[in-house]
Amino acid sequence: MTIAIPDLVSVRARHPEAVAEAAARRVRRPLIGDRGRLMIVAADHPARGALGVGGRPLAMADRADLLQRLCTALSRPGVDGVLATADILEDLLLLGVLENKVVMGSLNRGGLAGASFEMDDRFTGHRPQDIERLRFDAGKLLLRVDYDDPGSLRTLHSTARAVDDMAARRLPLFVEPFISRRVEGRVRNDLSAEAVTRSIAVAAGLGGTSAY
Repeated sequence: MTIAIPDLVSVRARHPEAVAEAAARRVRRPLIGDRGRLMIVAADHPARGALGVGGRPLAMADRADLLQRLCTALSRPGVDGVLATADILEDLLLLGVLENKVVMGSLNRGGLAGASFEMDDRFTGHRPQDIERLRFDAGKLLLRVDYDDPGSLRTLHSTARAVDDMAARRLPLFVEPFISRRVEGRVRNDLSAEAVTRSIAVAAGLGGTSAY
């Protein structure tokens, strides 16, 4: 079944089983191709309430426009796949643009941008069992550690268990770590060499089960 973006609402309402069917028949590819590297388009920002790009605060608020841009990006040579939340990946499945692409499900989106609980980044997105059931190729999570915010400890604990759960299913998990702090009320990532090195060391020690 090939549909267009305006058809998505009707298909979802009348044939909700179409998502699972599209996932079951999707043609997959190796995670790492001959080039030995990945070019992945990230589209998991809207679920965190982060809709702005540059000087446009609502650049990603129009779902149809976002989907059209993703379809265009995925059609370009050298683009290996997409990272997104469940709602976006389901739409892309129905649009038929994920064939022979790497599909990564985003696990934690609970730390809404600008919220007082932003560092308590609950795992409100894909679960490992969802990624396995839908035959996606990998998962991804964001790990921001603020030494002054106790919410980071809860995120660290949830991250460790997600690492274990994905490994038990022999599924890759991409972890994006940062040392972060609040500056004038907004979370900022420290991109200094020392902070990046520290964040990588923290992330590497999480979880206790390896499937490889």
